[in-house]
Amino acid sequence: MQTQTDLENKVKAVFKKVLDIKESEIIPGAKLDESIGIDSTEMVELSVAIKKELGVALEGSELKKTHSFNEIIAILKSKTEGGSCGGHSCGCKH
Repeated sequence: MQTQTDLENKVKAVFKKVLDIKESEIIPGAKLDESIGIDSTEMVELSVAIKKELGVALEGSELKKTHSFNEIIAILKSKTEGGSCGGHSCGCKH
Protein backbone atom coordinates (compact mmCIF):
# COMPACT_ATOMS: atom_id res chain seq x y z
CA MET A 1 0.00 0.00 0.00
CA GLN A 2 1.34 3.43 -0.89
CA THR A 3 1.47 6.35 1.47
CA GLN A 4 -0.29 9.67 0.90
CA THR A 5 3.08 11.25 0.03
CA ASP A 6 3.87 8.51 -2.51
CA LEU A 7 0.49 9.01 -4.16
CA GLU A 8 0.91 12.80 -4.23
CA ASN A 9 4.38 12.50 -5.76
CA LYS A 10 3.16 10.09 -8.45
CA VAL A 11 0.22 12.32 -9.35
CA LYS A 12 2.48 15.40 -9.43
CA ALA A 13 4.75 13.53 -11.85
CA VAL A 14 1.75 12.78 -14.07
CA PHE A 15 0.66 16.43 -13.95
CA LYS A 16 4.16 17.62 -14.88
CA LYS A 17 4.43 15.15 -17.75
CA VAL A 18 0.94 15.59 -19.23
CA LEU A 19 0.55 19.34 -18.69
CA ASP A 20 4.21 20.28 -19.15
CA ILE A 21 4.24 22.35 -15.96
CA LYS A 22 6.61 22.77 -13.04
CA GLU A 23 5.80 21.25 -9.66
CA SER A 24 5.71 24.76 -8.18
CA GLU A 25 2.70 25.52 -10.42
CA ILE A 26 0.63 22.83 -8.66
CA ILE A 27 -1.25 24.56 -5.84
CA PRO A 28 -2.83 21.81 -3.69
CA GLY A 29 -6.05 23.60 -2.69
CA ALA A 30 -6.66 25.65 -5.84
CA LYS A 31 -9.12 24.64 -8.55
CA LEU A 32 -7.20 23.37 -11.58
CA ASP A 33 -9.05 25.51 -14.11
CA GLU A 34 -8.26 28.66 -12.13
CA SER A 35 -4.71 27.89 -11.00
CA ILE A 36 -3.19 26.32 -14.13
CA GLY A 37 -5.85 26.98 -16.76
CA ILE A 38 -6.58 23.31 -17.45
CA ASP A 39 -9.29 22.50 -19.98
CA SER A 40 -11.56 19.49 -20.50
CA THR A 41 -9.25 17.84 -23.04
CA GLU A 42 -6.33 18.05 -20.63
CA MET A 43 -8.50 16.50 -17.91
CA VAL A 44 -9.16 13.52 -20.17
CA GLU A 45 -5.41 13.24 -20.83
CA LEU A 46 -4.77 13.35 -17.06
CA SER A 47 -7.36 10.64 -16.42
CA VAL A 48 -5.77 8.36 -19.03
CA ALA A 49 -2.26 9.02 -17.71
CA ILE A 50 -3.32 8.40 -14.10
CA LYS A 51 -4.87 5.08 -15.11
CA LYS A 52 -1.72 4.13 -17.01
CA GLU A 53 0.75 5.23 -14.33
CA LEU A 54 -1.17 4.29 -11.17
CA GLY A 55 -3.47 1.53 -12.40
CA VAL A 56 -6.52 3.35 -11.04
CA ALA A 57 -9.48 3.44 -13.39
CA LEU A 58 -11.50 6.64 -13.32
CA GLU A 59 -15.05 6.91 -14.61
CA GLY A 60 -15.83 9.28 -17.48
CA SER A 61 -16.38 12.56 -15.68
CA GLU A 62 -15.05 11.59 -12.26
CA LEU A 63 -12.25 14.14 -12.51
CA LYS A 64 -13.31 17.67 -13.25
CA LYS A 65 -11.27 20.73 -14.09
CA THR A 66 -12.91 22.45 -11.12
CA HIS A 67 -11.34 19.95 -8.73
CA SER A 68 -8.21 20.83 -6.83
CA PHE A 69 -5.08 18.69 -6.68
CA ASN A 70 -6.06 17.71 -3.12
CA GLU A 71 -9.52 16.62 -4.26
CA ILE A 72 -8.00 14.44 -6.97
CA ILE A 73 -5.69 12.85 -4.38
CA ALA A 74 -8.74 12.16 -2.17
CA ILE A 75 -10.60 10.53 -5.08
CA LEU A 76 -7.61 8.33 -5.94
CA LYS A 77 -7.03 7.47 -2.30
CA SER A 78 -10.65 6.37 -1.92
CA LYS A 79 -10.32 4.13 -4.98
CA THR A 80 -7.08 2.54 -3.82
CA GLU A 81 -8.28 2.02 -0.26
CA GLY A 82 -11.94 1.35 -0.96
CA GLY A 83 -13.05 4.22 1.28
CA SER A 84 -15.29 7.15 0.56
CA CYS A 85 -13.09 9.99 -0.60
CA GLY A 86 -10.59 9.49 2.19
CA GLY A 87 -12.90 11.03 4.75
CA HIS A 88 -12.58 14.42 3.07
CA SER A 89 -15.59 16.44 2.05
CA CYS A 90 -14.55 17.07 -1.52
CA GLY A 91 -18.08 17.18 -2.88
CA CYS A 92 -17.51 14.24 -5.21
CA LYS A 93 -20.32 11.83 -5.89
CA HIS A 94 -18.86 8.40 -5.28
